[in-house]
Amino acid sequence: MELANAMGLFYRVIEPIIIDLRNVEQIDIVGQRGFGDINYEYILTPRGQTAAQAAMEKVQYTGVCPVPLDTWIESVKAQTVKNVKVTRRNIRDAFEGLVIDESILNMVGPAVNSGSSVMLFGYPGNGKTTIAERITYLMGDDIFIPYAIYADGAIIKMYDSVIHEPPRRPLPEETEYDKRWIWISRPVVIVGGELTLEQLNLVYNPTSKVYEAPFQMKANCGIFLIDDFGRQQVRVFDLLNRWIVPLEKRYDFLNTVSGQKIQIPFDQLIMFSTNLDPKDLGDDALLRRIKFKIEIIDPTEDQWREIWKIMCKVRKVPYDDRSIDYLIAKWFRPDHRPFRMCQPRDILDQLIAIARYNMETPTLSPDLLDAACLSYFPSKEKKDFGAKVRLDL
Repeated sequence: MELANAMGLFYRVIEPIIIDLRNVEQIDIVGQRGFGDINYEYILTPRGQTAAQAAMEKVQYTGVCPVPLDTWIESVKAQTVKNVKVTRRNIRDAFEGLVIDESILNMVGPAVNSGSSVMLFGYPGNGKTTIAERITYLMGDDIFIPYAIYADGAIIKMYDSVIHEPPRRPLPEETEYDKRWIWISRPVVIVGGELTLEQLNLVYNPTSKVYEAPFQMKANCGIFLIDDFGRQQVRVFDLLNRWIVPLEKRYDFLNTVSGQKIQIPFDQLIMFSTNLDPKDLGDDALLRRIKFKIEIIDPTEDQWREIWKIMCKVRKVPYDDRSIDYLIAKWFRPDHRPFRMCQPRDILDQLIAIARYNMETPTLSPDLLDAACLSYFPSKEKKDFGAKVRLDL
């Protein structure tokens, strides 16, 4: 029974294997915990220990029995990300409490419905990452994924407790299902500047001889967000070139250490978030494969003030229109400084830290606003401090 549970299988599946092992004298019965064959206790015989050692030299995977690759591919088709439907109503629910231009929502909604690829670009600090994270709220239903996959002799670990989160709605206790699978929320995989090309292929462990699934494989039926696109350790051209086929054909190829190629689905909403101009990231052949390119524009003054009201409420600092008038007149208009979505939050946090240091109550007073902005905005005057940094790496 413990063997069957550990492997995620019914006893009737492993029973003939146990009988065979007994017949060839590789295991032997040493006791019984209850009634019937299912409760026998076994030990390895000397012959069984030799066979076990030989098996461990091939692969050291233990745990839930892997699912065949073809079975997993069928499950991806049945639970495709294209099943997610976004409407004007539910996108508003997902972006509740966020100040965002209606025109952006009208582009984001169809992009999610396409289940293909999206690039969010624009100046830093305007909420590209926040928008991408809010899109994950639209991935409402839960899915099944296998703990591990068997593909032409290779065992690939699929389930990742760091990436794959518990389901939004647990299965009813009486539900029966194949225990080789786990019920999770639609996956949301977020990577940033640490991404390398090696992480987009199977990661082989030479000790256990087991493969770890790459990010895009774990993201199937969900979202794969590449944040700060263009700042990865791998060149943008190489990264996009690696995905020319997946972005167009919706499948990808992975290589094993033995040189075998494994074809896997590329069924995910892949999102690129960048503050670089799309034209600087690749040529037309590459960029046309990213179907939706959405510019996240600067907020208007009214929207910016609305963000101040929201953040003051969140940070429990009294809001005052006259203080914002002062802030704009002194720190924005003279230098033609643009409004950014992140500024109210960041300046408030600076102000609160300064007030705490001064042992005073945080308010939007001119003195505290000036002190916060002085340490937040860099000087317009260019200075040479004697150090050099290479920005072309």
